[in-house]
Amino acid sequence: MGLCGLASAWDFSLIARRAEQLYGTQSAGRENLDAWQQLLREHGSASEQEKLQAVNRFFNLRLRFRDDIELWHVRDYWATPVEALYKGAGDCEDFAIAKYFSLRHLGVPSDKLHVTYVKARALNQAHMVLTYYPHPRATPLVLDNLIDAIEPANRRTDLVPVYAFNAEGLWSGSGRQVGDSKHLSRWQDLLRKMHAEGFP
Repeated sequence: MGLCGLASAWDFSLIARRAEQLYGTQSAGRENLDAWQQLLREHGSASEQEKLQAVNRFFNLRLRFRDDIELWHVRDYWATPVEALYKGAGDCEDFAIAKYFSLRHLGVPSDKLHVTYVKARALNQAHMVLTYYPHPRATPLVLDNLIDAIEPANRRTDLVPVYAFNAEGLWSGSGRQVGDSKHLSRWQDLLRKMHAEGFP
């Protein structure tokens, strides 16, 4: 079973112990981790729309935006959800990744979720969001740390898709599958870090 398996596969007592070993004893970090566990426990039987709203709201409220140079002293770093919660902060890909794993853990199928790299026109810079496809040919919904509202992609004309990925695949900006995520080294590094944190 992978990182996004059944709820019973995540042992939060183990994850909390590993987090303290790896990142130190921080009351704010432990509090954020406990709140994440509670969110997942409370929304296990919710509808997919309710899960989207709850997860999007949780991370948008719980994490402050900080860029990688400030947080990690490197230009580009993909934090695990636990790292982001321990910092209480992250950049756009950290928000998107945390939302992705949370929704997978809540039972949303992988093929409905894409971590999507976009160009944010207003900011004139690269940005990352999570997109949710109710069915394969649907216009996806966009979960974004820039705004709290979850809107269809055709209303987010400020975002231009560049590529997208999930645990199974890699897609071009036009939506054509072009490979698998095994070729994304940062994604593979992220999975290794999560394994070290106690995720199965």
